[in-house]
Amino acid sequence: MSDRHPPARFNAARYCLGAHAAARPDKTALVMVGGNGETTRLSYGEADRAVRGIAAGLLELGLAPGDRVMIRMGNEADYVLVYFGALAAGLVALPSSPQLTPAEAAFLMENSGARAVALAGDCRIEPADRGDRLVLGPEDIARLKEHPPLADYADTAADDPATLVYTSGTTSRPKGVLHAHRTIWGRRPMLAHWLGLSETDVMLHAGTMNWTYTLGVGITDPWAVGATSVLYNGPRDPAVWPRLIAEHGATIFAAVPSLYRQILKYGDLRGHDLGRLRHGCTAGEALPTDLLEAWETATGKPLYEALGMSEVSTYISSGPTTPVRPGSPGRPQPGRQVAILPREGAPEPLPPGETGLLAVHRSEPGLMLGYWNRPDEEAQVFRGDWFCGGDLARLDEAGYLWFEGRADDLMNAMGYRVSPNEVEGVLAEHPSVAEVGVAELRVRADVSVVCGFVVLQPGTAPDAEALLEWCRERLAAYKCPREIRFLDTLPRTPNGKVQRKRLPEAAAA
Repeated sequence: MSDRHPPARFNAARYCLGAHAAARPDKTALVMVGGNGETTRLSYGEADRAVRGIAAGLLELGLAPGDRVMIRMGNEADYVLVYFGALAAGLVALPSSPQLTPAEAAFLMENSGARAVALAGDCRIEPADRGDRLVLGPEDIARLKEHPPLADYADTAADDPATLVYTSGTTSRPKGVLHAHRTIWGRRPMLAHWLGLSETDVMLHAGTMNWTYTLGVGITDPWAVGATSVLYNGPRDPAVWPRLIAEHGATIFAAVPSLYRQILKYGDLRGHDLGRLRHGCTAGEALPTDLLEAWETATGKPLYEALGMSEVSTYISSGPTTPVRPGSPGRPQPGRQVAILPREGAPEPLPPGETGLLAVHRSEPGLMLGYWNRPDEEAQVFRGDWFCGGDLARLDEAGYLWFEGRADDLMNAMGYRVSPNEVEGVLAEHPSVAEVGVAELRVRADVSVVCGFVVLQPGTAPDAEALLEWCRERLAAYKCPREIRFLDTLPRTPNGKVQRKRLPEAAAA
């Protein structure tokens, strides 16, 4: 076995908790900071005990290895414990966003065939959607944590399914991305080459737990090395982050670029001691060069960018071993097999400087097992031995990646990939809408929002707010358009297909 590949028998939860709970049971693993000042702390020993209790309890309830457990909860410690508890039992965890509407949640439950749903906070499911699934509320989860624990983590294979993450695809419905236990092993190159993470670190992540960026960088990676993870569950005030960095002695801070910009605008960076902070990390959106310069000028701390996607671990980055080049997310991390392929023809890697499809070799341990029950879409993203996610890019002579756009129309909204088909499907159901196209609309030099471009039914008055409210009732907040533009006609190809890339241009005409 090379260090690049995990052992044949490998359990991701054991990898993150088992050895640390034995070697340092009293060390703080997780700090949950509430908006009211209340703080919850879990040691590695406590987390290990609760996770194995949840695992044993889920199995006793009749769940079998491979069954899906959907997590529909807010930003709380139990989210993490149920997630790792499912993995510890050999079940498949399905993290979901509390922003999902009941209808969106019902689709995930039905499509995944979830056998159980962990439910807390303001999240709910409609009684008609429950079926014969187990629904575990806060009291049930509390009992599971106290259940006599499994003697050991499940003896899973590295390729056994562990996590099912839903992401926007090229159809009107989200698609499930199925990952194996080995995916967590596949994150190892980023620990040194992007995060610079070790057991002495305190990682403060600004995201919510339902996001793979937070579950990965905010919790999984710190736990994999025995570090401390700090998360925040209070009002989303950008001014709070400098205070949290200082109060908790964060050595690494992770967020999306737009939040760094808000911190610079609204946060009191000089009023708090950031002496322990070594650097910031960012992903989910491209990092504008002016923001990079502004952050480094204001804090004296470097900012390291990375590129990843739902189908594969973060695999390109700058970091302690890779100097930052403004405008580029960095280089492939050591051990990664990354190439640029021609858009058509044989999948032979192109030389430096040529633009093509960004690809990752299928031997990458962080690569997904596949799309859940979507073999046709799965076939479309593999070309020979390479996985192509749809990004157009080039690699320069020094190995740095430079983006040249996307080969498809997927949008980036607050770091989430959003399918225009899904948003269009909702808007098209409104009685005043005759035709609709959805695309990103640039509202500032470095900010784009999801925009609906609408042709109204004859005799209908334009009412942007009514259409936005219609979407808010039917879509998660991050999927909702922020703008509506009214057009007389939509730009189309000779074959009648809407030209989404021309929609902003048509609205400006």
